[in-house]
Amino acid sequence: MSVFRYIVLGMSLLRFYSASSQELAQVSFSNGSAFTCFSLLTDREVLIRISPEGRILEWGIEVQSMYSGNIYAKQLQPFLGRVEYYGPEADSVSRGKLRSIGSSVITYYQGFESPELVGKIRTIGKLIFDYYGRYDQKMVQGKIRFIGNAAIEYYQGFDDPQLQGNLKTVGSTGIRYYSSFDDKAIRGKIKSIGNIQYSWYTSLDRPGYGGNLKSGPLRQNTGGVVYIIQ
Repeated sequence: MSVFRYIVLGMSLLRFYSASSQELAQVSFSNGSAFTCFSLLTDREVLIRISPEGRILEWGIEVQSMYSGNIYAKQLQPFLGRVEYYGPEADSVSRGKLRSIGSSVITYYQGFESPELVGKIRTIGKLIFDYYGRYDQKMVQGKIRFIGNAAIEYYQGFDDPQLQGNLKTVGSTGIRYYSSFDDKAIRGKIKSIGNIQYSWYTSLDRPGYGGNLKSGPLRQNTGGVVYIIQ
């Protein structure tokens, strides 16, 4: 086989694996504190947004502002490619649910499995989802525990009450918050994501500014995942 044919074959395999791959791409927060969703990036730049409990919220293409490279529309642009749903021939749990978005096939935990898992996403493409179960602390039961190899942890009952239930780590990236001992306007606000620090206006600042972001990026890439502060 000629060198040229090896190159063509390699490029074809790369396109195949890229087209069928899925990866954790984004983690989003609202009001600078509340974790809202994970986003997976699939083929054709399609994002699938998933709730902490493993429910698909929306899917589509992220639209960037033509005026700023760091501003994106909150709602995704509809994906015009192929979207399929499980039909009447499927089991009662999957029937009527999303089956695929583009080349990404979605499966769900079935009725014969642990009750707290039934109906939740099991896989999207090659990514396997696992969840906190009945023997974990109540505040995390039913929440996503793993997305592929990425472990997801939350602050629990032995942590500061202000932080309990908040997202704590995604893979190796830690997320810290202002505690119940901090100014009332910034309690529970994100303090750092990885090595990136955030500061917020407090109740001692100009009236009307308390709780607003003072410094820190609205979007940052840490460990290959984009963290979005809204």
